[in-house]
Amino acid sequence: MNGSRLSDFLALSRQSPWHLDPFSEGLPDGSRAEVWDTGVLCIEPSAPAERDLVISCGIHGNETAPIELCERLLRALVAGERPCRQRVLLIFGNPAAIDLGVREVEENLNRLFSGAHARGERHSRERQRAAALEGYVERFFSARDQTERLHYDLHTAIRPSRFEKFAIYPFTHGAPYSLSQLALLNQAGVDTILLADGPTTTFSYFSAHRFKAHAFTVELGKVMPFGHNDARRFAAMEQCLASLVSEPGWQAEPVAPAQLRVFQVCQEITRHSEQFCFHFSDEVPNFTAFKAGTLLAEDGEHRWFAVQPEEAVVFPNAGVANGHRAALMVAPVELKPEQLA
Repeated sequence: MNGSRLSDFLALSRQSPWHLDPFSEGLPDGSRAEVWDTGVLCIEPSAPAERDLVISCGIHGNETAPIELCERLLRALVAGERPCRQRVLLIFGNPAAIDLGVREVEENLNRLFSGAHARGERHSRERQRAAALEGYVERFFSARDQTERLHYDLHTAIRPSRFEKFAIYPFTHGAPYSLSQLALLNQAGVDTILLADGPTTTFSYFSAHRFKAHAFTVELGKVMPFGHNDARRFAAMEQCLASLVSEPGWQAEPVAPAQLRVFQVCQEITRHSEQFCFHFSDEVPNFTAFKAGTLLAEDGEHRWFAVQPEEAVVFPNAGVANGHRAALMVAPVELKPEQLA
């Protein structure tokens, strides 16, 4: 596959960060790779198996480890080192931010899905991109019915975490949690699960709610610059994704729910004004726990206290815009058999 433009698809996308004219190429295994836009590539096998798989990365441009992982996976497919047996939509979410090495250009792209890009009077390139990505995911999943739909949105976190790798399971609106998907995450080295308690405007919730996909926001460690990630730390996730792509019918090893560390969101802390402040260090790792009754944050007359025993903080960020979430508070829970399928 010498000379393939797809071998350097990320570089091509970074050179044309807001638009890339569509083109297609054949892959060594007979699959067809179709570039739909900058950072958006659909691979159609000649005889696809039963899964439709979306793998996204770079929704935040400085989260480089998942970007490098996806680039390795794509290059293996383009070089013929690995066959593609499932339909795959590979997304490098924010090429402009990736090229600049920043989290976002104007707005947090992962707060703009499920139509949030159209709310309010603000206009930004990220809003245009969110609308476009929604359309590409719809185009991909709507191409056929009766398949297992999967979406893994890969990230790394700004801060360290007590549990290095964790996944956010989008709100299911009462539907059971998938034990087979929890097993896959566990085999990928992700043994901590955070259950969302309501609808959000994240990319994974969009796919889960709109298309009934098994979708997850997967945090794989801490943000590092390009070239400074230890690929061995992500090898389990990379192998699981490669197996999904290349091996029809592949299943992860079964897992007992007791093997998983599960948290449920119990409250959300929202910044309302410039007076907002946390009552803990800005440097605390994700999943740092507090005793019930501990004052967590205040904003003028608003005060937030830990309510649950061992209530823990995730994604604290005092610098968010007014009206945005400054932190999630979570508490340990056990998944009951009736919650699983």
